[in-house]
Amino acid sequence: MTDPFESYDDLISVETPKMSFVDLVDEASAGLFARPGRTLLTVLGTVIGLAALVATLGLSSTASNRIVGRFDELAATEIVISSRPSSRDGVANDIPWDASDRLNRLNGVAAAGTLSRIDVGNVLISTAPVSDPSRRTDFDLSVQAVSPSAFPAVRATLTSGRFFDQGFSDRADRVAVLGSSAAERLSVFNLATRPAIRIGDEVFTVIGIISDVGRQHDLLGSVIIPEGTAIQLYRLSAPELVVVETDLGANDLITAQIPLALRPDNETALKIVSPPDQQRVRDAVASDLNLLFVVLGAVSLLVGAIGIANVTLVSVMERTGEIGLRRALGATQFHIAGQFLVESSAIGFIGGIIGASVGVLIVVSVAAYQSWTPVLNVWLAIAAPFVGAIVGLLAGTYPATRAARLEPVEALRSGT
Repeated sequence: MTDPFESYDDLISVETPKMSFVDLVDEASAGLFARPGRTLLTVLGTVIGLAALVATLGLSSTASNRIVGRFDELAATEIVISSRPSSRDGVANDIPWDASDRLNRLNGVAAAGTLSRIDVGNVLISTAPVSDPSRRTDFDLSVQAVSPSAFPAVRATLTSGRFFDQGFSDRADRVAVLGSSAAERLSVFNLATRPAIRIGDEVFTVIGIISDVGRQHDLLGSVIIPEGTAIQLYRLSAPELVVVETDLGANDLITAQIPLALRPDNETALKIVSPPDQQRVRDAVASDLNLLFVVLGAVSLLVGAIGIANVTLVSVMERTGEIGLRRALGATQFHIAGQFLVESSAIGFIGGIIGASVGVLIVVSVAAYQSWTPVLNVWLAIAAPFVGAIVGLLAGTYPATRAARLEPVEALRSGT
């Protein structure tokens, strides 16, 4: 006969309770949907954080691409040439008058023109005739002589009128083109009446007003006259500068050819200033912008993480009785902690999906409004939900640990 007590140890042994991952997800889902309003607000915090992160990084890449494009378009295609001081033996290192024609014949040069600042002494520039005696009409403005080919080289844009051509220079005509700032100071706005200005005793007819330039921005505050006129009136001996616009990618080649084209007799006579290495500037701009926007996005994400942690901690405090009951029925500390970690991770994951979508939409919308090309790393949008889940997991670690450490009796007592 079998001893009824021989399996007593087996009868009183308690098997460690087990909980599948599916059950854990069900419990976490029930906890999330039990308070949908609070869950929605918590998700919203994560959405804002990750949307800000995706949008700022996307806008950083888009803006960096735009800035680099502008650098490639202007700075990377500009060469400025000036003459070095005369040598000890008195030989002048002048720029030849036909420098523009020589350079424009080089393959890879888009435009080239000469510029010279004219020394007019203490002479003031005034409008003539005086239309309003109560207004000041004489100003100390810069006078510059340029070749007609300099206007496309500096990317000058006309508000009204026209540029002077080579015929004006050859005839030494007394005409002038005003920069927008100079025209405003001289109160010259309407060219239909053929307004005139005075440079000392010399009268010049204004034939054009420049609204903007891509290079040599001091032209906007200057009175611009033909080189031939400057030679006749002010004894201009040689051009001061040559501004060259090259085709994209031809800068290094043209820089090497300029000394041979302009001063084959003395290749060291000219000072040639070309832009720095494009790739280094591009990388520096992109790196600086990315660092700035990553910091801003990380701060926004931190705010979302704090929100998850706060709400999860409040949830633990409100569900103390539930935690005590589950512990009394056999749930382990791992089960309790796992439930809250799954809840916080789910909040972060959902917030990441919505936040990534909102961030991409912001980048595309801003780029479309500014007529830019949107640039966004697709892996950033894909990784955003998982980043949100990790942030939620980390944010829920402390509340989950606190919930797991609650003793069943104390939890039941606190919850009743």
